[in-house]
Amino acid sequence: MTALVTLLPTLAHQAAFGAVAAVGFGVLFNFGLRGLVWCATTGALALAVRTGALSAGWSLEAASFAAAFVASVVVTLGRGAPGSAADAVALAGCIPMVPGAFFGKALLGFFVLTGPAVAEPGPLMIASSEALLRVIFTLGAIGAGLAIPTHMTRHRGF
Repeated sequence: MTALVTLLPTLAHQAAFGAVAAVGFGVLFNFGLRGLVWCATTGALALAVRTGALSAGWSLEAASFAAAFVASVVVTLGRGAPGSAADAVALAGCIPMVPGAFFGKALLGFFVLTGPAVAEPGPLMIASSEALLRVIFTLGAIGAGLAIPTHMTRHRGF
């Protein structure tokens, strides 16, 4: 119980900023006011689920998959409310989960590797490759988490 109480402020923080970031992406996607409310909902939910899963010891990829899956299920079940842009709303809610820090680490590491005098290229190549793989697998997990509920509801014979 005490672990949950100490986790609640972190969950609330992540949910609030996930909602703000998702609304920002919704504005970029030119959603209406109703779509922006759904973006905020899915962004808050996705970041809260991912934060909870990460605090439970899940990997970033597994936590991102679970969060995208939950966000997509919520939007799919409420398909009438967000309208025809339901899939795009779920995507906008999950974009804040893209691991930009890992991508930046990978990119900067690869830039250093192309320099004229690299002191120890082996460890740098390994670290950069690991960061890039985390990005690729996390993006794949988010994509799968978004696609599975949509696919399952559109193809009833599956």
